[in-house]
Amino acid sequence: MSHTVSVPAHQPVLLEEAVTQLALRADGVYVDATYGRGGHSREILRHLGAEGRLIAIDRDPEAVAAAQTEWQDERRFAVHRGVFSMLEGIVQQHGVSGQVNGVLLDLGVSSAQLDDARRGFSFLWDGPLDMRMDPDTGESAAAWLARATQTEIAEVIRRYGEERFARRIARAIVMARAATPISTTQQLAAIVSAAVPTRERSKHPATRTFQALRIYINRELDELAACLDQCLRVLAPGGRLVVISFHSLEDRLVKRFIRSHGRATPPDPKAPWLSPATRPGLRAVGKLLRSQPAELERNPRSRSAVLRTAERLA
Repeated sequence: MSHTVSVPAHQPVLLEEAVTQLALRADGVYVDATYGRGGHSREILRHLGAEGRLIAIDRDPEAVAAAQTEWQDERRFAVHRGVFSMLEGIVQQHGVSGQVNGVLLDLGVSSAQLDDARRGFSFLWDGPLDMRMDPDTGESAAAWLARATQTEIAEVIRRYGEERFARRIARAIVMARAATPISTTQQLAAIVSAAVPTRERSKHPATRTFQALRIYINRELDELAACLDQCLRVLAPGGRLVVISFHSLEDRLVKRFIRSHGRATPPDPKAPWLSPATRPGLRAVGKLLRSQPAELERNPRSRSAVLRTAERLA
């Protein structure tokens, strides 16, 4: 039976670390591009003075509605429903492009989404196999699995789930859907569990497959790549980019982005007028940060979180 479980209030991951790394100024302009349930936004607003501004973005209509209700009388705050690739356009609407002092990206799926069986993100309880962060747009996981080829399914599970049994799982999905449509989370979890021959300690056999489908359905890595490029243009000199990632695919993308923009590129010796030298646009700030033991005990979901910070150079 589909239901919403009772869970503790959403706990933002690496909250103190993220706020510290943003190096908040009382009169600064900040973007929380993953509002979720507002944990990071609340803490940012607490540090802002009357001249400070916070622009929040989320693709989930429920998150946006919650933000509008909570902050309806807060003049320093504005929320927009949108995906990462809309960052620059939203910032331009506010007339602060190139003047943003910090952008926060808290990647992945929020606890509110995971713990709501209606959303179909988790195999822990039964619900419709949806997985869309914005349920009003795009194709659900069930609809995609119903039409994708076995090769396409295997490639998505391999690439975005880093699942070594991707081919076996894809074959099992195609065989199962021939008998009956795969429309619920626990249906899919059972098919995957039966197809995976080995077990990882403390990890459900369907974990990687569910991650892969969610990333693919929501175009998460494409959106992240577009957003990172836009951050270079919206940030002011000295502005900070703070990114919290939850799996290696996201973190690799962020690490490579910071590294690639932390190097100067020499001009093309054969055609310097076509590709002149460029100066570094970013510098990495500090080391990669992880949740401390107290947070891990309080919030086990923070165990895979890593935080990276970069600063926009003049």
